[in-house]
Amino acid sequence: MPVVSSKGRNMPESPIRKLVPFAEKAYKQNKTVYHLNIGQPDIKTPQIAMDAVMNHNLEILAYSRSEGSEEYRKKIAQYYHQNQIPVSADEIIVTTGGSEALLFAMGTICDAGDEVIIPEPFYANYNGFATASGVTIVPVISKIENNFALPPISEFEKLITPKTKAILICNPGNPTGYLYSKEEIQTLAQIVIKHDLFLVADEVYREFTYDGLEHYSILQESDMAEHGILIDSVSKRYSMCGARIGCLVSKNKQVIATALKFAQARLSPPTFAQIASEAALNTPQSYFDDVIAEYQDRRNTLVNLLQEIPGVTVGIPKGAFYCIAQLPIKNSDKFAQWLLEDFDVDGETVMVAPAAGFYSTPGVGLNQVRIAYVLRKESLVKAVNILKAALASYSD
Repeated sequence: MPVVSSKGRNMPESPIRKLVPFAEKAYKQNKTVYHLNIGQPDIKTPQIAMDAVMNHNLEILAYSRSEGSEEYRKKIAQYYHQNQIPVSADEIIVTTGGSEALLFAMGTICDAGDEVIIPEPFYANYNGFATASGVTIVPVISKIENNFALPPISEFEKLITPKTKAILICNPGNPTGYLYSKEEIQTLAQIVIKHDLFLVADEVYREFTYDGLEHYSILQESDMAEHGILIDSVSKRYSMCGARIGCLVSKNKQVIATALKFAQARLSPPTFAQIASEAALNTPQSYFDDVIAEYQDRRNTLVNLLQEIPGVTVGIPKGAFYCIAQLPIKNSDKFAQWLLEDFDVDGETVMVAPAAGFYSTPGVGLNQVRIAYVLRKESLVKAVNILKAALASYSD
């Protein structure tokens, strides 16, 4: 009998999606499930993007250029200029979601066996991207006790080896909601320049910052031209997860030329989705003002309610729309499955993402969950009350 690859066997399951069969079973039992497990916003996609697709006049749905249409890339560059990020259209490669941009980045800068340092917890799919690329993740652990702040420089530098190729961050962070300060970005820039590494920044949640704080991009640092690789996506910014449009941005010409070869190998990003994404760039600022106000209100509601539950510790997110909560349990995988299979309050239950999958260090995060506050406030209140009742009756 033929066998699958060791790479395939080692590919990690998604901690976000692996519980779906249990949720589907709960639906068949006529339970209501409050989804706190996945970052699918309930905010409406800007109508301008939907109209662009519905009102198109294409007669042939043709390939676009491998790097994305020139018109769209020029408009992306304008967007970046408005955000004090000076890049040009030829420094942008449009990708099939931010996920493909990350795969292109790893393929461009790493050989099999090379290492990438990542502060953890981190977006769970980084584990999968690294496995698919033959890359070893070297984690720097940040802790909920200090709100997942960036570890000291010494923690990074003692992990750098001849195989280290990059430091990868998510800013603002998924799953913690941590927002890197300008000073922290400058510190990371100094490290990668000193050690001749790349700094890869996943900035897909750039607009989602709270408490009057502002996002600072790695490409706002002028001396990062050769070292910086920015990863972006329309998924969360415009509530367009299904469009699957992202981009890789770098001022390093060799990086762009190499990533383009990966882009050519998969032919082109989707044409209709580029049309929608290009139109979305004309979304008025008022849309974002309303969305940020809504998410900040949701965050405050969620965090305040979680803090009232005995034994629960929660990180305070400053951006994105996730938080990590530490629960008075031993194993959040078992707890999350139990919530779906065996627990409900008046026919309602909740679905959370076990946080161990957001770490690469074995045994860390077992009593933590990631919660996405992408539901309306009334639903969040119900969901946390159900979670409180579940914790009161659960035993490991």
